[in-house]
Order: sequence, then C-alpha cells, then structure tokens
Amino acid sequence: MPYIPHTPEELHEMLSVVGVRCLDELFSDIPSSMRPKSFDLPKGQGEAAVCGHFEELAAKNCPGHVSFLGAGFYNHDIPKAVDALSGRSEFYTAYTPYQAECSQGTLQAIFEFQTAVSRLMEMDCGNASVYDGGTAIFEAAMMAARSARRRLLVVDEAVNPIWRAMLASYTSSLDLEIRTVPQHNGCSDMDALMAAVDNTCAAVIVQNPNFFGAVADYTALFAKARSVKAFGVISVYPVMQSVLKTPGEMGADVAVAEGQSLGMNLSFGGPYLGLMTCRKEHIRQFPGRIVGRTTDVDGKTGYVLTLQAREQHIRRAKATSNICSNQALCALRSLIHMSLLGPEGLTRVAENNMALARYAVERLTALKGVELLNSAPYGSEVALRLPVNAAGVVKAMTPKGVVPGYPLGRHYPGMENVLLLSCTEANSRSQIDKLAEIMGGLL
Repeated sequence: MPYIPHTPEELHEMLSVVGVRCLDELFSDIPSSMRPKSFDLPKGQGEAAVCGHFEELAAKNCPGHVSFLGAGFYNHDIPKAVDALSGRSEFYTAYTPYQAECSQGTLQAIFEFQTAVSRLMEMDCGNASVYDGGTAIFEAAMMAARSARRRLLVVDEAVNPIWRAMLASYTSSLDLEIRTVPQHNGCSDMDALMAAVDNTCAAVIVQNPNFFGAVADYTALFAKARSVKAFGVISVYPVMQSVLKTPGEMGADVAVAEGQSLGMNLSFGGPYLGLMTCRKEHIRQFPGRIVGRTTDVDGKTGYVLTLQAREQHIRRAKATSNICSNQALCALRSLIHMSLLGPEGLTRVAENNMALARYAVERLTALKGVELLNSAPYGSEVALRLPVNAAGVVKAMTPKGVVPGYPLGRHYPGMENVLLLSCTEANSRSQIDKLAEIMGGLL
C-alpha cells in the first residue's frame, strides 16, 4: 500500500485511544537519557535528487573487482535455477504455514531442507532455520544453558569475531558468563580448551575451519564435554562438509552454520541463513520451527509443524526461543542449491576451491617475506603473514581491481600483517596470477 503520512487529527485520535496525550508520553517507558534529543536530518528532496544521491552511493561499489574476501561470507556461483524456482509465487511469501491443510508444498520444502542440512552435517535433527550464523550460535548456547542449568560458556577465540560479538550482545542482559580461550597463532589451543571444560560449563563453542581457515578435529574435546554433561557446539562452513570430518563424526551435540554459501548472494548484512542441527536427545530444547512427516487417516503422506509446545506462539514464557520467522525463502534457496549440486557436486566444489587455495599459497609464498601463518591444514581459506601491514596492502590493491583478502588486524592485535585469503569457484588461476603479480609489486 502507498505511504500516506498521518494528519495531526489522526495522531490525536490514535493517542487518545491508547490513553496518552502526546508522543513523548507514549514513549515515557524509555528513560529520557536514552532518547535522542533531535535528529540531524536534511530536508526532504525531490525524486530526481534522491535518485541521484543513491546513484552516487552505488557508484562507490566495485562490482568488477576480483575478490578473495571470505571471513564467513563467500562469493559462490549460484545456479540460475535457484532464482527461477525460489521466485515462484507459490514460495515467494512471508506466510507461516500454521494451517497444514493449505501449506503442504511449503511444509514439504522445509522438511526436505531439514533433511538435507542434517545429512550434510551427519546430525540427527534439523530445524527450519534461524536468522544467520551468529544467531544460530546464540541459540545453541541457550540450548546448552537450559539443558545443563549452568551459566558458563567456553568460546574459542578462533570462532568468527562477528559471531562472538553477536553472542556477547545477545547474552549481555542474561545471567550467562562467556569465557574466551585465546587462540594460538591462528589455531585452537586444544589444551586450554580441554582445561576450561569442567562441570561448571554449559557449552564449549568452536569453529571448523576456524576464522583463520585452520582445520582441526574436535572429537576429544566433545568427548570431554559429554563426560561433564556439557554441550559440544561447532560452527562449520557448509561447502566444506563434503570433504571434512563432520560434526556428527566428531560427536557434537549441536552443529550450526552460516548458510549464505548455499544459494544466497552476498549482500550488505543479509538476509542470510542460520543452519541448526542437533542430536535427537536435545530436540525438545531445539529452537525454531520443526516440520515433521506423517500419514493422514487415508494413509497419505502429510507434513505438519511438530513439537509446537516449544514455540512462542503456544507458550511464550516457556518457549525455547522467540524466533518467529524461519527464513523460509532463504532456506528454500539453500535446498534448491544443494539439490542441484548433489553430494558429488558439493564435493567437486570443495575440492576445486581447496586446489585454488593451494595454488594461491604456492604463488604468494614465493613472494619475498610472505609465509603461512601456521602449519595447520587448511581448506579453501588460509591466513598469510605479509612483510608489511595487511590493511595497507588491501587499500593499495583495491583501486587496481583486486581485493586480496581480509586484514586480521581488525580483530586480533598483533596480527596487523596477517591477511586472510579465500578462494571459491568464482575465482580462477589467472585471477590468482594477477593477485600475485600486483601484490609482488607492492611488497
């Protein structure tokens, strides 16, 4: 519907209905110290001026650049069928499928999505998704705190700092303590993590590959967590699950992921997709919606929202989360993407990207002063130590048409010379050659 501003008379009528005299009184619950005194906004502009302003902003984007950025969000090729199928009117809706009798297509799509994600991670159960990877980590932490009745969360510093910041923000008003275990030169400090997990701990939270691209096996850590009745929570890169040891194989209690790499275009903050899976014994503490498959009185297969007593529309005070939207359209795109590639296709993508990363390491470490940050195995993303400031290299190379990676000094003091480089199927060997040539001229 078109936007039509409210008249003073309409505002007065609405305020009268709710029993207040003015807008300030309506917001009286918010302390005056937290309310803005004024908004420094320019006067309204005409359509042509507004269009010109946004065209000027859009011109600052660099769509033609070669990019080796990763750090949790990746530029993958997306089959054209994903847009075509997910854009069909049957799916392109914000409607929540409470009424099973008129929502079988949507419910089946969510059920198949849950199945695909559970198989990818080799876990028992999946939900209909949550907002993004950071939200998924928070929800996993809350699952653990409720189940274990403990307040301590042990978090590896090698977990994506954006997601750690989200976890800290979400838990800031809750009676939970976050204990961050320092990483060691881009790797998880296994001894320190093992020592931190005890009978006061609700969960230990790790990432594989970690933020630095290092691959590790957390089987022993999760076994230690189970022995003290704590949760083992792991965040993974979905594309790499076809070639790495899965969360299920490691014995994780909850496995989560940022699902953007499965069918979502890069965008400025989203919408993205949080993937969540868990062991069957934890399903009653699982957040979000769950679709189940059953048979009706005629013996026909049907799909319904199940275990709804966990949800906020049934018992809000006792709900396992207040996730209301389930990102169904993003989940559908992810399902279509996985279905089109299939298990063999996902494996080929992962192996191709790992080969590109190894070629990039070979080319770049041949440059004077460039070396691997550590000797840990890596997948399609790797941290390199440069002889100069990494942020400076990024700033110098970007105008030349290449974004070489992510400078880790933004989050980790002492790593100002470390660059995080990611390769996907959207990159090529010729692009890596160009990267090495330009970087070599700067070092």
